[in-house]
Amino acid sequence: MTHRPPARIAALFTGFAAVLLAGCTASTHSGTTLEFWTIGREGEAVAQLLPAFERAHPDIHVRVQQVPLTAAHEKLLTAYAGDSLPDLTQIGNTWIAEFAALHALVPLQPRVAQSKLIRADDYFASAWATNVIDGTLYGIPWYVDTRLLFYRADLLREAGFDAPPRDWAEWQAQMHAIRRTSHDTRWGALLPTNEYDQLLALALQQHVPLLRDGGRYGNFESAAFQRALAFYADLFKRGDVPAWTNVQVGNPWQAFGRGQFVFYLSGPWNIGEFRKRLPASQQGEWSTAQLPGPDGPGDSVAYGSSLVILRHSKHQDAAWKLIEYLSRPDVQVRFYELLGDLPARRSAWESPVLKGDPKLRAFRAQLEHMRPAPQVPEWEQIVNMMQQVAARAVAGELTIDEAAAQMDAQADAILAKRRWVLARQHEAIP
Repeated sequence: MTHRPPARIAALFTGFAAVLLAGCTASTHSGTTLEFWTIGREGEAVAQLLPAFERAHPDIHVRVQQVPLTAAHEKLLTAYAGDSLPDLTQIGNTWIAEFAALHALVPLQPRVAQSKLIRADDYFASAWATNVIDGTLYGIPWYVDTRLLFYRADLLREAGFDAPPRDWAEWQAQMHAIRRTSHDTRWGALLPTNEYDQLLALALQQHVPLLRDGGRYGNFESAAFQRALAFYADLFKRGDVPAWTNVQVGNPWQAFGRGQFVFYLSGPWNIGEFRKRLPASQQGEWSTAQLPGPDGPGDSVAYGSSLVILRHSKHQDAAWKLIEYLSRPDVQVRFYELLGDLPARRSAWESPVLKGDPKLRAFRAQLEHMRPAPQVPEWEQIVNMMQQVAARAVAGELTIDEAAAQMDAQADAILAKRRWVLARQHEAIP
């Protein structure tokens, strides 16, 4: 999922009113009424996209429920337990494995095979892969999200560099130079220690699974993960990055504008935030760059949301028509214009709206270099644990070896039920 700062009250009120209006219109219609759940601000944009869909399909009306991001996962699980899930829903890519394991989702490959509107090869490969669990396609990527570097180009030039870093060694050198040339008045980067995105991206760049044996055990004691963890922890120990949580940072946009740090690893929503929050005089002073890797431009995390159909739905054909409509490249471009969510289809990026934006070029490149996280239902719990242990390594409470061993031990405990279930399934096979 994409994590954004809260929307302005006026925008929320306008979007919520539009969603309510769409719902009221649907409730008076005698044809098929689709129940569609969206998460966060996406419901505001959907309300503006639906009139065209309903004009093209007068027998289908859509009732949208906008679920707050912080409550979405619990609400979906509660609805599953109460047999009250909608016909289709937006779902975070990291949640798909969990709901697939509950047999709550409809396999979509047969529909894709017959569709004239959806082609797998037009989607960013890693975004598509997050929807495939054990060889079965359960969702269609709706928008994509990843992490890369936002940076102050003017301050980087002051430190003696004309271009952002391409690999880990260059990144370390640049951050160290930033501290030195500023006489310790600014940091090299901001990497909040209570966020797992940064370490996860560095770990995925190793191209070694973070879980082993089919997701049964942790693989954090591997040499590859320890290399990523050591690099991450060393950024703090060298003094180039402050060991702050995002709560301690307060207002990262203001701090970025003041030049308190030069690099900020974040997601696409901050393009809009920096354009809105920084003065016109600074708009030419910041840019974006692909995430540096161990030996060159590196991979990043594959985030975003997908659209899924729930198994209990009595209107699966109608739900699929809505997914096809929302997946059209022109609709995805309009969705971006309304909300800033990045299109999941490569063809949508040919639009001048996206292709002509210099701040988006690095994102377009990064989207071809993403890797999905392990596709197990327990992943969210594991990755949060990973960051908590990593924070102790940053604080000097654990060595790299000790931190990796603790991660494996805790991951193995979290995955105990998974091993038990998989073992029983194996025993049941004649």
